[in-house]
Amino acid sequence: MTKPVSVIIIGGGHNGLVCATYLARAGYSVDLIEARDIVGGGSSPYYFAEGYRTPGLAHVIYGLNRKICRDLNIDLSTIIGEVSTVALDLDGKHIRLARDEVFGSTLSSKDQDAYKTFKREFRAYTKALEPLMMNTPPRLKDMDRGDKFTLAKLGWSLRFGLGADSMREFLRVGGINIFDVLNELFDSPALKGALSVDAVLGQHMGPRTPNTVLTFLHRLWGERQNQLSLSAVSLVTAKLETAARNAGVRIKTSAPVKRILVKNERAYGVELASGERFSGDIVVSNADAKTTFLDLIGAEHLDAMFCHRVNAIRQNGDVAKLHFAVNQLPDFKALSDDKKDTRLLIAPDMRYVEHAFNHAKYGEFSEHPVLEMTIPSLADASLAPPGHHVLSVNASFAPYKLEAGWESSRDAFVQRVVETITNYATNFSDSIVATELLTPEDIERRFNIKGGHWHQGEMGIDQLFMMRPVHGAAQYEAPLNGLFLCGASTHPGGGITGVPGHNAAQRILRGVVK
Repeated sequence: MTKPVSVIIIGGGHNGLVCATYLARAGYSVDLIEARDIVGGGSSPYYFAEGYRTPGLAHVIYGLNRKICRDLNIDLSTIIGEVSTVALDLDGKHIRLARDEVFGSTLSSKDQDAYKTFKREFRAYTKALEPLMMNTPPRLKDMDRGDKFTLAKLGWSLRFGLGADSMREFLRVGGINIFDVLNELFDSPALKGALSVDAVLGQHMGPRTPNTVLTFLHRLWGERQNQLSLSAVSLVTAKLETAARNAGVRIKTSAPVKRILVKNERAYGVELASGERFSGDIVVSNADAKTTFLDLIGAEHLDAMFCHRVNAIRQNGDVAKLHFAVNQLPDFKALSDDKKDTRLLIAPDMRYVEHAFNHAKYGEFSEHPVLEMTIPSLADASLAPPGHHVLSVNASFAPYKLEAGWESSRDAFVQRVVETITNYATNFSDSIVATELLTPEDIERRFNIKGGHWHQGEMGIDQLFMMRPVHGAAQYEAPLNGLFLCGASTHPGGGITGVPGHNAAQRILRGVVK
């Protein structure tokens, strides 16, 4: 019998698990090696205080891809559930944004109708982009048959899937900022503020930044996939791990990789921090591009210009993660407890969001931060003691390179976040039992992501599609034989979609190994 192709996958985040499962189901011999004591990456649960547990760095999952779930026999039927968004208002005149409708006493019928049209049209744009998102991004020079076929499918989808008028509108808005688009369509400042958050969250961008329509479409594309309940984060990780093990993937945890072994311009294995070595025909890295190329391989094995491009990748994070253990639910004005099992936003208008971003331009944290909050213990009571709860907060903007330094600024930033929430829920500051702050520096250390960036790199137009992560490694294949990438630093980017892992696996299975 022919010996199966052996594969070593570095990193057990969701993309690593997806890639490993596809390859194992195709008959490859797969070892997945994870530095932490649990797989799942940013979606893995942990205790942040005695008796209080968080679902992980990610507290809302948008769009584990439907095709991946079908292919890998992953059943999400028990955790399907739409997560709506409540844009909080100081006077209790909150707005609720559902998938296709928006509700609120301050909204005009014009804005409500415009919201339906907006979501329908922008969701159609994401559907038209599906041939690009679910395939290896085509090169624009020296294209092979696969590149030409992907471009042809994309062109057909844009022209005939959208129609001529919608295609022209997509081409008009695709490269501009979300601020101008939302101002064209809506009157409500609160509605525009809430929508603009989805375009900038996790990015070094404000609503006026060019290309924020593309980042909004990326978020909305995830919404077209499986809509999952707030209790789903750690459950999805468990299901992905089960699928991998059932396929025959061997998973080794608590095993940080020290370096990728290279000989004769070919990757042939890895060496762990313990000194143990694993050899394989293929090495696939779920780590970000900077970690993979500059740390695990080293510049001595790569072209100098390629290393320069990798080093220039923009991937300094701008979001801090806070977990609060509280002895009672936040008392948001005019928001009953049964309405708090959702995504809560503090972003009163686009001007507020833009001003919050302005601080990050100068290495400062936001004086009035944009906050995305969930209360996961409402969906999973085991996360906290009886009667107590966990509040999970994404706070923007909190730059990786803080001018004053994070060591001396941690307490001040936590205080700003607490004060901001307390403006909306007067009992909040007195209810806090314990607090955890993860700055981008902390995220870098704990989750092994350079710069602490959610998406392993900014998702500006120059770092998307066939430019992601850089020229020379934008089709999942590295400039070393036998080495591939499968993480969020590759096309189509971040989010809990699993698509980078899927696309990388398909690339490998097409027989490109030299």
